[in-house]
Amino acid sequence: MTFITTLEHLESIYANPVEASTAKETATITPHYRAMIEASPFAVLATSGPEGLDCSPRGDQRGFVRIHDERTLMLPDRRGNNRVDSLRNIVRDPRVALLFLIPGSGSTLRVNGRAVLSVEPSLLESFAVEEKAPRSVAIINVETVYFQCARAIVRADLWNAEKHIDPKSIPSPGQILAALTENRVGGAAYDEAWPERARQTMW
Repeated sequence: MTFITTLEHLESIYANPVEASTAKETATITPHYRAMIEASPFAVLATSGPEGLDCSPRGDQRGFVRIHDERTLMLPDRRGNNRVDSLRNIVRDPRVALLFLIPGSGSTLRVNGRAVLSVEPSLLESFAVEEKAPRSVAIINVETVYFQCARAIVRADLWNAEKHIDPKSIPSPGQILAALTENRVGGAAYDEAWPERARQTMW
């Protein structure tokens, strides 16, 4: 098996990027990029820490990532599993990346920057939904912004409902937990209770 171990080898395999691949990158949130962020209900947050890398889904109402100004984004931390892997990483290493998805669109948006966590009461309250505020907000200083071409979404046919997988065809969370804990946690009861539990603790 042949491996790539040098940049020279890598660059000899791939052609130089065309102008469109580099011209799209900016250091600020332009009006066009603002429109994409405001249309997105889902993003993936990447962070780095001493234990390694973490990639975490973030979803909320459309435009849930607030644009404070052309160099600053604000990302509320909604209810979750309390692992706080991403937040632990941010405290120790501020580098973050966001990948925004927009249902129905092939284009995605990538943002790289540095984040700090705020628990300022007035800021938390400004993000409240159904009178429930997040416990922290990541304030992201934007360093680079650019859109990603649609090839990956097109290849995956991601938004084609006819190709959506029946959830029953893959292991459920309850089944996975039961298998990993010798049935101490999870099982059919876990799966049956989850929809209502999620509804009551969404925010």
